[in-house]
Amino acid sequence: MTGSLAGSAWARPKYKILHAFTGGDDGGGLFGSLLMDGAGNLYGTTRGGGTHIYGTVFELSPSPHGRWKETVLYNFCTIQSERSVCGDGALPDGGLVFDRAGNLYGTTSTGGPFNNGEIFELMPGAGGWDLSALSDKASLGLVLDRAGNLYGFGGPGYYNGGDVFELSPSPNGWTETVLYSFDLQNGDGFTPESALIFDPRGNLYGTTKDGGNWGFGTAFKLRPGPSSTLDLWQEQILHSFPAFQGDGQYPYAGFVLDQQGNLYGATADGGAANETCTAGCGTIFELTPQRHGGWKETILHEFPYLWNGAAPLGTLMFDKAGNMYGTTVSGGKGQDICTGGCGVVFKMTPGSDGKWKYTVLHRFDGSDGAGPWAALSVDDKGNVYGTTQYGGSGYYGVVFEITP
Repeated sequence: MTGSLAGSAWARPKYKILHAFTGGDDGGGLFGSLLMDGAGNLYGTTRGGGTHIYGTVFELSPSPHGRWKETVLYNFCTIQSERSVCGDGALPDGGLVFDRAGNLYGTTSTGGPFNNGEIFELMPGAGGWDLSALSDKASLGLVLDRAGNLYGFGGPGYYNGGDVFELSPSPNGWTETVLYSFDLQNGDGFTPESALIFDPRGNLYGTTKDGGNWGFGTAFKLRPGPSSTLDLWQEQILHSFPAFQGDGQYPYAGFVLDQQGNLYGATADGGAANETCTAGCGTIFELTPQRHGGWKETILHEFPYLWNGAAPLGTLMFDKAGNMYGTTVSGGKGQDICTGGCGVVFKMTPGSDGKWKYTVLHRFDGSDGAGPWAALSVDDKGNVYGTTQYGGSGYYGVVFEITP
């Protein structure tokens, strides 16, 4: 089911670049989502650049006259070690999370004492931000529970399919516990690529890019409690892609949960095949819990052609009115600069008939950013903030704002 497009009378939102990265001391290459604090400051990571060229953690602060000031909070590869060139981690490519004390947590894809990546904590102080390494695991995103425990994906795991872990603070440091290992058997998934989410009951939900009954990925739920295997939490496969013709394939994106307990996600491929995408340009889908314990999938939108975007890789985001926002890494315009297009920002609006209307808010052309991968952030006023991997005046990505 393909959502309709907005009419010509629709007022186009305003797009603004808050910062264009140069790949120098300010960093470059943005793969992670932005985090906003109560004062309206934005925090993020760059996968490269910075003083040591191995990435940064940065803050963007609003200034008078609509300008934004960038401050680099940390340059990775500050610490050299015998085992690893970058003892403090390198190449961060995930988003950040805050705890109640104002400390930041994030991940790097490599570096650390064994060059496997790092999970780190940044603590603000009078002399700047200090970094502490919590675990030598790489994870593409973290989620924090109310008790201050961190949850994420790590690899390769007990069965080489990755695992879900918990990091718990203690007076003697952080304790790591593996909750579930993807075993690649009996339709289980593997290769998770996104952050987990909690429901109000403490269950975790996520996706795996690969695996499942057909090899095109899974949606899963983990609930506390011992299973019949070595795992501490029990897994339920909610959906195995593709369960039917026209279903999505390869869910890189994680989930967003509504107040009724329904899950919303995206797949990079699948949906209706067309001349541009022989396997489909991707889908937006909903998973609804059923009384008997199963879950029903509904395709909310199929990407029919490149002009309106293709390959949504980032997790969706809700605003207060119940609209969803997302990005596609390709499609749109700028195909002479970006293979397959430079990507789009889109909005999904629910209708009274249960259908969703799909609207393109912005098409990137390379000069204003390209390849948006990460989830968007929405403030209380409905302003949308996001990042691009590359493009912009410095060609190393941008942080942007779209106002209604």
